[in-house]
Amino acid sequence: MRWGLIGASSIAANHMIGAIRGAGGDIRSVLSSSAERARAYAEEHGIPNGFDGLDPLLAEDDLDAVYISTTNEKHFDQAMAAIAAGKHVLCEKPLAMTVADAVTMVRAAADAGLVFATNHHLRNAGSHLAIREAVRAGRIGTVLSVRVFHAVHLPPFLQGWRIDNPGAGGGVIPDIVVHDADTVRFHLDEDPVDVVAMDAASGLGRGVEDSAMSVWAMPSGAMVMTHESFTHPHARTGFEIHGTEGSIIARDVMTQRPAGEITLRTAAGAEDLPFEKHNLYARGLDLFSAAVRGEGRPAADGVDGVKSLAVAAAVAEAARGGRRVAVDYEGI
Repeated sequence: MRWGLIGASSIAANHMIGAIRGAGGDIRSVLSSSAERARAYAEEHGIPNGFDGLDPLLAEDDLDAVYISTTNEKHFDQAMAAIAAGKHVLCEKPLAMTVADAVTMVRAAADAGLVFATNHHLRNAGSHLAIREAVRAGRIGTVLSVRVFHAVHLPPFLQGWRIDNPGAGGGVIPDIVVHDADTVRFHLDEDPVDVVAMDAASGLGRGVEDSAMSVWAMPSGAMVMTHESFTHPHARTGFEIHGTEGSIIARDVMTQRPAGEITLRTAAGAEDLPFEKHNLYARGLDLFSAAVRGEGRPAADGVDGVKSLAVAAAVAEAARGGRRVAVDYEGI
């Protein structure tokens, strides 16, 4: 598959270029807002073409797909242009600045017969696949509650617009709550109904929130509690699912690294749950490439991206208004 990179980003450099090539992909071009950066990035990563305009990149007849990793406010226009040009799309989360725009993107791709996927990498982690399998096997009984610990310290090279630019989609809610929403949906196979939340600027945020806590109600009656932050240098991430017959306690599993440990606790005692420690992004790219060939679906498709964004939007609204907010999935 022949790829164009829309965004000369750090995530592409650190994770996605290797994953695309590992899946047999050929990266033909990269887009940056700066012609100089486009040329330097292309040279550094062995990419033939660097562009500072989207139209020339999309005019390349040999491109099959694009990977979008620009700032959030650009995703909608770039994805719609790529779809109009007949390209399959893998887009970073959140898909757009509004749920309505995300729905438009996903429906446009479906109408065009193109694969559209969201780069929700955590559902590709061996740890989360093992957790999902244990829940499906009934090892903890009926799920009662979920607790998500996703308070980290945002490294300086990722700060920038994420901590001071609401117009670009900055803030911890669009950056991390979407991941937690997707991961909860992946494990429970149900969508949050409504949420309550609070947020704060606790050290990094300038004009955007850098910390948030929320509680979600699920259709089954299960409750979900989440904590996201950019300002916690010594906290461990974690994911817990508690049921009528047992609990799954996972630590250090909410990161891009294939790491962490999982413990299953039941009346019989505690046991470690083993899991594969493969590259999260490589698995996602393999599934995306297979979907383009007509074999299965992406790990997280466009609908998954819409729904994770809808939960994050409800959390943001609840935090602003101090009230319980229903999650609006815009009919998708």
